[in-house]
Amino acid sequence: MNEVNFSLESPRRLFVTGATGFIGSKIIEKLLAAGHYVTGMSRKKPEYPPGFSGDKATLWEHPNFTWIEGDIQSVESLKNAMSGAEGVFHLAGYAKNYSRDKSIYTKINVDGMRNVFIAAKELGVEKIVWTSSIVTFGPTAPGVIGDENMPRITDKYYTEYEESKSIAEKEALQWAADGLPVTIVNPARVYGPGQMSEGNAMAALIDDIRCGRFPFLPNRGVNIGNYVLVDDVAQGQILAMERGRIGERYILGGENASLEHVFEVIEKVTGKKHFKIKLLKFGPMLAGRFLLLCAKVFGIYPRITPGWVATFVDDWTYSVDKAKSELGYDPVGIEEGFARTCRWLEEIKK
Repeated sequence: MNEVNFSLESPRRLFVTGATGFIGSKIIEKLLAAGHYVTGMSRKKPEYPPGFSGDKATLWEHPNFTWIEGDIQSVESLKNAMSGAEGVFHLAGYAKNYSRDKSIYTKINVDGMRNVFIAAKELGVEKIVWTSSIVTFGPTAPGVIGDENMPRITDKYYTEYEESKSIAEKEALQWAADGLPVTIVNPARVYGPGQMSEGNAMAALIDDIRCGRFPFLPNRGVNIGNYVLVDDVAQGQILAMERGRIGERYILGGENASLEHVFEVIEKVTGKKHFKIKLLKFGPMLAGRFLLLCAKVFGIYPRITPGWVATFVDDWTYSVDKAKSELGYDPVGIEEGFARTCRWLEEIKK
């Protein structure tokens, strides 16, 4: 694929969808700190907007930031918000565990992405970084470390989110092949300070583990995932804007670790040990099915679903070597990342 160099050494005009989200707000914070002009779009302005540079100011008070209300389901809305942008970060998506309306995953993650691309093409945007997910590559076989060239080892999708992002990614690659200057990034399991939202579900899990509220190790905690600090993902996206090749995918991960090791590291950084219960697969799966039934019958939103459980009882072991070598990506390990997260959790819980 062709290379499109997009220098960020001097101030640029940049557009971010999902501006109020966990990762989107971090990207905006870093872009503003570097002197760029940023327009952020979301469907509504949150009551408590994300902070900027660790102080009490908010993104909305920064002179180089403009917020526009808009909807990625409307091309005209996107063109209005995107007008004048030289580069686009598209992060808006639907990643919730559950929705009564299953079509929303396609409407937001596939159709919404397409609308962003249509608007960007019509406006002549120089470079687009689209946020996919590591789940599009699928789980890895035991003992195998996957990368961007690894084909999926299964045709099965655990969740509607995974399926919709996989469909969208195939389309994004075709857009790139047809000449749209888009680079794809695939974040792993993102966690860290910033927001306590479903987009930061790992921070909620870390909080439960450090407080002893979640002593359970599904499938005995042997399965491996890749865990990455949100600040590293945000920086990786900016590096992808500058150096990422068109039509290429870059895994933005951190450290591969079993869930049991995740517990051990959290205990180490907090200095607190908790009782742990090693479960077989069927226990958490039954809990997920029960909560899903409650959601369908009583409308109670499920914290876990069968798809969520299935994801955690499989391996997702991936390499970030491509992002390191081509982008200069340099993520921290989970010990440092979890320590930062636990300090932040302690602070916001005071």
